[in-house]
Amino acid sequence: MKKLFIVLLAFSIGPFALAQETVQKPKVPVGGRPNIPADLVVEFGFNVLNNRPEDMSTGFFGSRTLNIYYQYPISVFGANSGFTLDPGFGIGTDKLAFNDEMNLFNDPSKGPESSDFLELTDVFGDDISVDKNVFSLNYFEVPLDLTYHVNRNNYTKGFRVSVGGKIGFLYNAHSKIKYTDEDGLTRKIKDSQNYGLEKLRYGLTLKAGSPGFYAWSYFGLNRLFQEGQGPAANQSQQISFGIAVNLF
Repeated sequence: MKKLFIVLLAFSIGPFALAQETVQKPKVPVGGRPNIPADLVVEFGFNVLNNRPEDMSTGFFGSRTLNIYYQYPISVFGANSGFTLDPGFGIGTDKLAFNDEMNLFNDPSKGPESSDFLELTDVFGDDISVDKNVFSLNYFEVPLDLTYHVNRNNYTKGFRVSVGGKIGFLYNAHSKIKYTDEDGLTRKIKDSQNYGLEKLRYGLTLKAGSPGFYAWSYFGLNRLFQEGQGPAANQSQQISFGIAVNLF
């Protein structure tokens, strides 16, 4: 009787187990992009200051850029012309790692929205050990690209190149400084203010690569600082470049 019960139980469970095995989850493409008619891109890179004062140099590896954009391609010049217009929106973040333990500080002689470029020891004292010294700029941005796709029959495959531009609105700028004083106490200072920076930035972009991975560059057309509000007679402009990953 016991053996019969085991046999009947096996027959009753068998079809259910088989059904469980035959139900398959939707496959996720490996090494490809989901077929979604839009681009969510993450750009990594570095930035430098062009036309800067001589003493306003930055460290290359510490001056990093991270941009995240959502862009929607719109076919132009016909369905298989190979061209799309890609408007979008997102955020752009830049870090400037100034050399020689210098950074931006408010300049009271020029008003609340201004800055001067000073050595940290002039502000916090001579006997300090600097552990971190960066300056960050954060923007809401609107990119717009004109893209040519080599594969005119399938825009999700093949090489493509784009020229365009972007406009950014500065919503936050701050310095972040960490140092140890003469008494061995560690100080962390984050100072958010305008620093005499331009509220808007705009420039040209150039991108080239595959739909999933590409190289990019940005050339700022306007100055980083407002007239007479930055350190010295500052004509600094931003140049950024790097690589990007298209998430979908």
